[in-house]
Amino acid sequence: MNDFSAKFDALFETMACDLQNQGYSVQHNALPASVVKALRDTLLSLNADQFKHAGVGRAHQQMSSNAIRRDTIFWIENNTAAEGQWLEFANLLQSYLNRSLLLGLFSFESHFAHYSPGAFYKTHVDAFKGQANRVLSVVLYLNEDWSTDDGGEMVLYDSDDNLSTVLSTINPEAGTLAVFLSEDFPHEVLPAKRDRYSIAGWYRLNTSSGNRVDPPV
Repeated sequence: MNDFSAKFDALFETMACDLQNQGYSVQHNALPASVVKALRDTLLSLNADQFKHAGVGRAHQQMSSNAIRRDTIFWIENNTAAEGQWLEFANLLQSYLNRSLLLGLFSFESHFAHYSPGAFYKTHVDAFKGQANRVLSVVLYLNEDWSTDDGGEMVLYDSDDNLSTVLSTINPEAGTLAVFLSEDFPHEVLPAKRDRYSIAGWYRLNTSSGNRVDPPV
């Protein structure tokens, strides 16, 4: 893993500066192409029935709503070498950001996501103000030869002006990595014209108390 980890110091420094200055960072070709391909191959090797319709909300309040989102997901649990490299990357990023920005990131969870043609996720935030559950959101795209004509962009909005300002429109091409503060940036996924693949992940704080474990085990 030493050779793997040594590749990312400059990338992590750029991301940390972006997060400190503007709260989000978008990096192209962030991971080696071989790792991105292995992750895509892992996703494509899964059977359709292993993917579940994504829900809206958290824990017992979670529900399925096709009016809000229509992607399907498969949670990543380090079952393959590719998943292991992704989780190692996420752990390295967590350590770097905790050292440089003192974010106190405690745990990480992520899943593969498949948007079939026409699927979308309407404008939302990944965490509500003051709940301190999801702190930092991460998205890695896995789509080869993706053009702007294919659609499927993630649009990141400025919440301070009622969503009238688009901060970034992110083409979901393979290797592009987007990271942003979960509470601060409403975003949406526009419908795509072909199958769209990605990984979505979140870092959490440790907000466990005497009678409640959070993040949940």
